Amino acid sequence: MTMPHTRGYLEDDAPAPPTLRLQLGALQTLCRQTFAVRLAALLVGTPFALANTGTGAPRYAALAAAVLGITASYAMLRDWHRFGPRVLAHPGLMALDLLFVATLLFAASPASPLAYATVCTPLLSGLLYGWRGTGVLTGLQLVVLVTVFRAWSHHPGAGANTALLAGFCVAAGIIGVTLRNLVFRFGAAGQALAEVNARLAVAEALAAERARLAREMHDSVAKTLHGLALTAEALAASADHADSGTLKRQAVTVAAAARRAATESRHVLTHLRTRTDTQAPADLAEELRAHAADFTARTDIPTTLDLGAHPDLPPDTVHHLLAITSEALENVRRHARAGHVRLTLATAPPDALVLRVEDDGTGLPQPVPQLADLTRSGHFGLLGMAERARSLGGDLSLTGGPLGGTVVEVRAPALPAPHKEAAHV
Repeated sequence: MTMPHTRGYLEDDAPAPPTLRLQLGALQTLCRQTFAVRLAALLVGTPFALANTGTGAPRYAALAAAVLGITASYAMLRDWHRFGPRVLAHPGLMALDLLFVATLLFAASPASPLAYATVCTPLLSGLLYGWRGTGVLTGLQLVVLVTVFRAWSHHPGAGANTALLAGFCVAAGIIGVTLRNLVFRFGAAGQALAEVNARLAVAEALAAERARLAREMHDSVAKTLHGLALTAEALAASADHADSGTLKRQAVTVAAAARRAATESRHVLTHLRTRTDTQAPADLAEELRAHAADFTARTDIPTTLDLGAHPDLPPDTVHHLLAITSEALENVRRHARAGHVRLTLATAPPDALVLRVEDDGTGLPQPVPQLADLTRSGHFGLLGMAERARSLGGDLSLTGGPLGGTVVEVRAPALPAPHKEAAHV
């Protein structure tokens, strides 16, 4: 049985994402914090090192190494955005850091508190160069440690401190590479997540636009074409026995319906090309009166209006409410066989607008079907009404009337500013 090949831990070196810049990403912060740790170690360790160093040249050498390290660490901490990209692009510059480590160790000895500032070198190389670069630089630093130990082997505790310092250096290199890989993998995952979210947003926008177009086509051109087809069928059925006057009237009706379909098509296309959010506010009450008058004129079904106090509404809200009203009235004309329709507009506490279309027709089948069942069965008009109500942040209900018939009700959030004039018809 052949075991699948798995990558070793030391091979698991994450590549840098192309969009993650050193001076702008989280890696910049980690590198600067490394120099901040070195600066703090030098500031704290210098007094102890000078107190434990002999007089004369050894003390001056330790002081010079400490001052050099403090100055360099502060410069890198302050201007990392200038020096960091160069250090990343040219790993050979880390030889200067190794030279500082050697100077510090030879001046202060491996037993000095200053020696632990050298742990930052493998940590920094791990953050910048990954496993291979860290392995090379940490190996060179271990060579420096062995050389320094030979020079200070006569000093008490030099061997134990050198071994402890070597262990810290190896651990720091591993920690640096691990943090680097985490940063890069998190950046790659974040970029992938952002791309997925962008694609989902585009897909949702396309789906919403397709649904909007379907509603607009159903509520305008599709209904007109349906009426045109019925009139044309009636014209064909009566062509053999009807008089010329009847045929002429039916032909005129067909022509008018065709022109209306063309006009509605142009209106939809114009709305698609010039749609903006700066339309002039519409008066919902006046529009409802016009819809009721047109419905009564077309169907001879009396329509009662009850228009209570209502707020000023944005154009999109008015458009959706009028489209829901038109579809509800069209369903009454086609299916209800009603003798009367009541159209109600009111506000409900705490801050809702209620639009209701009620008829006294045949009503809904028993038991009353759920709106979701009707929309799934291909009633695209009801589906469009429900989608329009949801787009307003409200909901649509379809119930039976108290005395028969059907009640279509929309509840949606209303703007707080009340309309100045209340109408009651």
